Amino acid sequence: MFTLSTLSRFLDSLEEGVLFLDRGRRVVAINEAAGELLGRDRDEVLSRLCPSIFADTACARACEARGHCTLSESRTSTRQLQDISLARPDGLSVHLRMWSLLLPPNQADLYCAIILRDRSREVELEGEVRERLRLGGIVGHSPAMQALYEKILRAAVSEATVLVLGESGTGKELVARALHDNSSRSSGPYIAVHCAALPENLLEAELFGHARGAFTGAATARAGRFEAAHGGTLLLDEIGEIPPSIQVKLLRVLQEREIVRLGENHARPVDVRVLAATHRDLAGMVRRGEFREDLYYRLCVLPLEVPALRERREDIAMLATRLLEEAARNYKRKPPQLAHETVLQLERSDWPGNVRQLANAIEYALVHCDGGRILPHHLPPDIAHLAPEIPAPPHPPGTAPLTGYYRTPANDEDEWALIQQTLHETGGNKAEAARRLGMSRTTLWKRLRQNAPDKRLADN
Repeated sequence: MFTLSTLSRFLDSLEEGVLFLDRGRRVVAINEAAGELLGRDRDEVLSRLCPSIFADTACARACEARGHCTLSESRTSTRQLQDISLARPDGLSVHLRMWSLLLPPNQADLYCAIILRDRSREVELEGEVRERLRLGGIVGHSPAMQALYEKILRAAVSEATVLVLGESGTGKELVARALHDNSSRSSGPYIAVHCAALPENLLEAELFGHARGAFTGAATARAGRFEAAHGGTLLLDEIGEIPPSIQVKLLRVLQEREIVRLGENHARPVDVRVLAATHRDLAGMVRRGEFREDLYYRLCVLPLEVPALRERREDIAMLATRLLEEAARNYKRKPPQLAHETVLQLERSDWPGNVRQLANAIEYALVHCDGGRILPHHLPPDIAHLAPEIPAPPHPPGTAPLTGYYRTPANDEDEWALIQQTLHETGGNKAEAARRLGMSRTTLWKRLRQNAPDKRLADN
C-alpha cells in the first residue's frame, strides 16, 4: 500500500509536471517536474490560483471567463488537450501540452490534477518541418488549418488543376504559393494574374500575349502570362470575374495545353500548371448561367477550401502576434504586448474581412498605442465596442455540460428564465449568481423585486 512519501517520490520521478487543484482552482500540491517546467519554486506556486500561473494563455483566459477549470469540464474518458506557450519568470518561453484528470469525488481537498508535458522540442521540429515544407506565411494550429496543410501537401505533388476557394482575405494566394513551392515545379516561375483588375481587352492580351500590330499601341510582340509561366505555375486569381469570351479561350488552353497570341494564327505549346482562386460561388454561377460549366469542371479538379477566420478563432492570438511583429518592423519600433483582454476582444469578432481585416485592426492598434501594451480601447471602434458574451455557468451534477457562450438575453422573459436557472444552480447564492450572470448584485436584486412572485425571494 502506498504511503504519502512513496506517492510523493513516485510523482517526483515523472517527466510530466503535475499540479493538484482544489475546487477553488488553487494549487494544493506540485511535483518537481512541474516546478522545473514553470520555472518556479514549489512554495511560489502553492496556494496560487491556477489561471495566475498560466497568465496570458488561452487556457487561463477561458478559465477566468467561465469561473472554473475548462480542462476538467468533460467527465468522459476523452482528454481535453490544450497547447500553450508560457513566458516564465526567468524570461524563457516554454511550449506545454496540458490536460486535466478529475479526481474521485470523495477526495475532500482535491478536485483535479493538471498534467503538463514539455513540447518545446516538438515545436522546434514543427518549425523546421514548416520551413522545409515551405508553407510560407500561412499561420495556424487549429484543426481546420492542420487539415488544410495536409490537403496542400497532397495537392502539391499532383499536376492537376487546383481551385482554391474561400472568402476574401482568408489567404488564398498564400495557399497557391505554398502549392507551387512544394511542387516539382518549385524551381520554375510562379506567375499570378488578378483577373478582376484588368478590362476584357487587356486581360486577353495579358494572358495569351500579342503579335506586333495586333491592336493600337502594340508596337512590339509580347509574350503573355501563360508563356511567362512555362515550366512553372500560373495563378488565375478571382477567376469568377473572367468574362465569357475569355472563358472560352481559357477552356481551350486547359484542354490543348497551347495558346494563340492575339494577331497570330499558329498555336504555341505551353507547359504550365494552372491554379485558380475565387471568393465567389462558382457552382452557383454555373447554375445561373454566369460561368461555363465545362470550364468549371476543368478548374475544379482538386478543390481546396480555405477556412474563414471565425471558423478558427483559436488561431487569432497567434495570427495577431505575428501580424503585430510584422507591423512593428515596418514602423521600426519594438512590438508592444497584446493584453489578454485585448485578445479576448479580438476573439469576439466575426471578422467578415478575415485575416486582411485583422491585419488592419492590428496596425490601427499599433498606431494608437503609446505604451508597451495594446489594450482593447486601442482597437478600431467597431472591434473595441463589441459587447462581451456572458460565460456559461458550470453544469449541475448529473446534467450535460453547457458548451461555448450564450449572449445577453434578447428580452425580459429570457433574462428572467436565465436568472431562475442560475439561482437554482448556485443554490440561491445571489452573489455567485450575479457574478455568473455578469451583472451587479444591485441589478440582480432589482430584477428579483420586479419579477419574483414571492417578493421575499429578493430579500433572502
